[in-house]
Amino acid sequence: MSGVTSGDYANYTVLMPPTPDNQPYSGGGGAPSSTSTGGGSRPDDFPLPPYGPSASPKIVNRRGGAGGDDVAGGVSSKMDRRLSTARVPAPSKSLLVRSQTGDFDHNRWLFETKGTYGIGNAYWPQDNSAYAAADGGGGAGGGPVKMEDLVDKPWKPLSRKVAIPPGILSPYRLLVLVRFISLFLFLIWRATNPNLDALWLWGISIVCEFWFAFSWLLDQMPKLNPINRAVDLTALREKFESVTPANPTGRSDLPGLDVFISTADPYKEPPLTTANSLLSILGTEYPVEKLFVYISDDGGALLTFEAMAEACEFAKVWVPFCRKHSIEPRNPDSYFNQKGDPTKGKKRPDFVKDRRWIKREYDEFKVRINGLADLIRRRANAMNARERKLARDKQQAAADVPAVKATWMADGTHWPGTWLDPAPDHAKGDHASIVQVMIKNPHYDVVPGDASSHPYLDFTGVDVRVPMFVYLSREKRPGYDHNKKAGAMNAMVRASAILSNGPFMLNFDCDHYIYNCTAIREAMCYMLDRGGDRICYIQFPQRFEGIDPSDRYANHNTVFFDGNMRALDGLQGPMYVGTGCLFRRYAVYGFNPPRTNEYRGIYGQVKVPVADPHGHPEEHPDHEAPQRFGKSKMFIETIAVAEYQGRPLQDHPSVQNGRPPGALLMPRPPLDAATVAESVAVISCWYEDGTEWGLRVGWIYGSVTEDVVTGYRMHNRGWRSVYCITRRDAFRGTAPINLTDRLHQVLRWATGSVEIFFSKNNALLASRRLKFLQRLSYLNVGIYPFTSLFLIMYCLLPALSLFSGQFIVATLDPTFLCYLLLITITLMLLCLLEVKWSGIGLEEWWRNEQFWVIGGTSAHLAAVLQGLLKVIAGIEISFTLTAKAAAEDDDDPFAELYLVKWTSLFIPPLAVIGINIIALVVGVSRAVYAEIPQYSKLLGGGFFSFWVLAHYYPFAKGLMGRRGRTPTLVYVWAGLISITVSLLWITISPPDDRITQGGIDV
Repeated sequence: MSGVTSGDYANYTVLMPPTPDNQPYSGGGGAPSSTSTGGGSRPDDFPLPPYGPSASPKIVNRRGGAGGDDVAGGVSSKMDRRLSTARVPAPSKSLLVRSQTGDFDHNRWLFETKGTYGIGNAYWPQDNSAYAAADGGGGAGGGPVKMEDLVDKPWKPLSRKVAIPPGILSPYRLLVLVRFISLFLFLIWRATNPNLDALWLWGISIVCEFWFAFSWLLDQMPKLNPINRAVDLTALREKFESVTPANPTGRSDLPGLDVFISTADPYKEPPLTTANSLLSILGTEYPVEKLFVYISDDGGALLTFEAMAEACEFAKVWVPFCRKHSIEPRNPDSYFNQKGDPTKGKKRPDFVKDRRWIKREYDEFKVRINGLADLIRRRANAMNARERKLARDKQQAAADVPAVKATWMADGTHWPGTWLDPAPDHAKGDHASIVQVMIKNPHYDVVPGDASSHPYLDFTGVDVRVPMFVYLSREKRPGYDHNKKAGAMNAMVRASAILSNGPFMLNFDCDHYIYNCTAIREAMCYMLDRGGDRICYIQFPQRFEGIDPSDRYANHNTVFFDGNMRALDGLQGPMYVGTGCLFRRYAVYGFNPPRTNEYRGIYGQVKVPVADPHGHPEEHPDHEAPQRFGKSKMFIETIAVAEYQGRPLQDHPSVQNGRPPGALLMPRPPLDAATVAESVAVISCWYEDGTEWGLRVGWIYGSVTEDVVTGYRMHNRGWRSVYCITRRDAFRGTAPINLTDRLHQVLRWATGSVEIFFSKNNALLASRRLKFLQRLSYLNVGIYPFTSLFLIMYCLLPALSLFSGQFIVATLDPTFLCYLLLITITLMLLCLLEVKWSGIGLEEWWRNEQFWVIGGTSAHLAAVLQGLLKVIAGIEISFTLTAKAAAEDDDDPFAELYLVKWTSLFIPPLAVIGINIIALVVGVSRAVYAEIPQYSKLLGGGFFSFWVLAHYYPFAKGLMGRRGRTPTLVYVWAGLISITVSLLWITISPPDDRITQGGIDV
């Protein structure tokens, strides 16, 4: 390199022909010359590929001069200039030599001379470079040549599966097999080695251990194939919201989305919380003209109605403010209460001013919402007094005037829903249907604001539209079974089909809100991707706020949401858990998927495609629709439209059952009086008579846990579901942190599971379209409460061992200890690997184990007893609160954690704790004062007793309140139970001076 002159570098050219794979061109231009300066091939010696009309090879140097014969022609000269490098003076060689090696520094040459790397699909010069200047802005095709013209644009999927690393998943599956074999051998050894000195103790323990092994197998088998997923939001935008030949205006081609919020009692579910949830939904990132929001007020309360009206008024400034400054989250209460610098990442200079003004407006909004209850009461009293006065003046006889106690709206008319003072046709279970479109369907094009749109906020260039919002309250009459939340959801499904008919539906509880405004788009990536027409719903994990830092009662439930649900995503899909779920409307109507399989064989190992899974001739003809969906012809006509609009885009030959691009660009017609009147009719209490609503169509009736049953029915028809875990939490809500409230929540879930087990929704009766492992997971849903019967016996076994001086085995045999050690080690290793692929923490796993024992010996046991009495004797038992304490400090966000509300669910755990403590004292006393101490049996019983008490630590801590002040009632019950058990044991087995060991009395 040192032997060449600086002039060699002046003509140096890097040539990268624009071949698709960036490989050297091998076209028919002649072989390169082998003779060049320096003894090697120079770039100028290679012929050019035949670009443009002229296919003759031409050697082009850095300055654009021809190395051979001159070739005339404008197109050829343009291409020559395009293939040349920048015109720059040759630098001095001394500046281009590396000081360490003395070699030519090509990178430095490119930098100092402003040269380029040539052309090709790896790099294309910018428009202001020497290439563009030489071209004059035109190319061979008459227009500017861009790098995008050389890059192939393949079809992009909207989502993909991300496999768990084999280094984690393979050892995990191996450990499951090892633990299964260990349990199998251990149970065989236990069954063949009874404790002859205490056969009753051995019998109880062996029955419990067999059940625990079966329960562990049901819970563990569906976890063998966990997966992760990822979406491509850029591809979604390119396909549905970009300018294409089918979409020349670039208007959104995404399908419509109906969002449901359900509430029942404004005094138990604060209207301010519901209003904040509504505001977060109205401000989410989804096409405004395609988003429709509905709230179902099952209580028909004027307080909820007027709170929603206030929220709609505030949304006119809150939603544009969020769009202007990219606010996250878009729940005002959560946004203003979050910690950290609010100006971080904000670029607009007027953000601080806008935020200060909107914060003041929100504070006034909260004052108005919180004062609505008193305002409505004072308005009702004033209007009723005026009516009575007018009646007295008219009749001149006060005795003949009936007392009027109506509830009045702000416009001076009677509220058609529930009155503050119940009256006929205006009670909580007796009122008319109400449909109020509070925000009309917006314009289908963007409506940008300007400086005059608001007196204090500048919305110039910001879309000021707000999505449509409708208030609903279904009709209720005495004598009808309204089916609680499931009935309210079905009423919203019918009313929304008439008013907007979005092919997808997203449901929320009133205390859940959108925390990630792009989460809905991520769910749409799965629904609209290839094969998405087989997906019935997208379930999001539930995330909660306001939980104490230690999560004492496992309220986050991360083991279920991040472990079990993620594993089910690798099978047929996660279960539906009640909120934060995006549904395909066509699947909710009870139809079968367009394609599905049957799984035959002992464990479903044979997959057979179903010839006609959708069954259109039997299920979708118009003459059968009235029997299934009711007598509304307008509703029946919406079914086929919803099915078509929910199909994926037919932009690739592999996409089946798709729709053409641009099919959803037409604007939606405005609502008229006839349409609104029809929506009122379909939510009447008589509409479902003689139909299949609640039986096969919509949310399924007959269970407390209607969510699980509804999802099970869809999976049983062959549909699939997807678990969507976003990088930023999609939705957030609240959960009870008080021990009593938490136990009653678990009691409701367990009661629903027992009902499922004794119904036709038992997974044992499922069809062949349900995968084998998916069947096991649903079977576990119905069986897990029955584990409480064995769990409470096993928790009492250590105490019984200490009382009797015996143990579940005759002696602490080395074989028993080895099996116990192996089972424990494999369990710990499985836990560690599960933490790796699920992302949960060890502390969360331990909290879940603790509350599993607490709930299993209280709420689950009560649910089993309640379910058995209901099935066998037809007796229904409800566990209600009998005492309630007040919070000690209203300023403490976790004050509710320390409340002690007595409930009958406390009795079994208190009994287990008290009996084990007494048994420890008895066991230690016997060992200390015995003539021949048996420390091996004390060690066995004492160790298991401490294991039980360690699981009950959160329960005991919850009973002690804030500063360890345990209520007197707890001491009384614990003392009574302990004394009763002790006296009963002394009566059954009185103490004597004999010690029995191995059948020999000492």
